[in-house]
Amino acid sequence: MVEMTAGGASEHVRRLHRHEPRENQCTSTLVKHIKAPVHLVWSLVRSFDQPQRYKPFVSRCVVQGDLEIGSVREVNVKSGLPATTSTERLEVLDDNEHILSIKIVGGDHRLKNYSSVISVHPESIDGRPGTLVIESFVVDVPEGNTKDETCFFVEAVIKCNLKSLADVSERLAIQDRTEPLDL
Repeated sequence: MVEMTAGGASEHVRRLHRHEPRENQCTSTLVKHIKAPVHLVWSLVRSFDQPQRYKPFVSRCVVQGDLEIGSVREVNVKSGLPATTSTERLEVLDDNEHILSIKIVGGDHRLKNYSSVISVHPESIDGRPGTLVIESFVVDVPEGNTKDETCFFVEAVIKCNLKSLADVSERLAIQDRTEPLDL
């Protein structure tokens, strides 16, 4: 049982995930509940320089310069997706509010003017520390595609990433609980 009300999630969405799509754009918001503490989930999400720690479609990532707002990463995408590279800029990295935002600025794919926000929030799941993860995006609809097709594709990739984030986080949380304490 999740002890956060839907109103809690909708409040976070209203406050942190505001996108103003233009006529030729689609937008969506996805939510995932993870049975791991927020600090652990955030440690994975905030790794702008290592998205492959939980994103299964990323094979390699190189960040140019220091890790700061405005940093750019070159991501290599595994085969199976209609792309091989993506160039992404870090827009927001807020360790207090647990918010990460990126904007795609290049690459050999059709996701033009793509921008996403991911926020991480503590919640209680079955009486244990858990995490509510919310990811939203806005992107241009490519020529020859509909808004529904575009949203469906991007949502499928994000759902895959969020499921992997949950799997990795929950595995790490179990390891944290089973490792002996150093006294």
